Amino acid sequence: MNKQAVARAYLGIGTNLGDRLLNVRGALAELARLPGTQLTAISRLYGSAPWGKPDQPDFLNMVAEVQTALEPLQLLHECKRIERMQGRVAGERWGPRVLDIDILLYDRLVVNTPELVVPHPRMWERRFVLQPLADLAPQLAGPGGKTIEVLLNDKEISSQQVWLWGELKELDENETA
Repeated sequence: MNKQAVARAYLGIGTNLGDRLLNVRGALAELARLPGTQLTAISRLYGSAPWGKPDQPDFLNMVAEVQTALEPLQLLHECKRIERMQGRVAGERWGPRVLDIDILLYDRLVVNTPELVVPHPRMWERRFVLQPLADLAPQLAGPGGKTIEVLLNDKEISSQQVWLWGELKELDENETA
């Protein structure tokens, strides 16, 4: 991709340690500061039960849409830098974390390297990813051409514990009231 080209990327943001709301706000602020990148939309916030390792605090999840001139690997490296800056340390797979930022989609690009896989390989199976993504792109098609709306009605996906937590704008207004 040349320097003038801009891609739309969807980023999954999750946190279950510390001040989760502060972690999300910090991630969004840092994403908005990335070179050649504009934060264009954010989903509502969703709570979810932990995935893979149930004996940990619930997660707060959302999806951010960005327009970026960064290449996929550059964007990944920036996301990892933001995670470290917010206090993330290497830990066990599916374990608790201060912040997790995943590249879910990067335009229609397919990337399959040891460092990065896009579309995110398990996103189509996880309600905590699909529910906030549906806020931004409900007609987006996944495997087999099924839209996110259709996938959310799948029996296995709809049975996963996810609940609406709120919207950042509403939370901001409540804090100043």
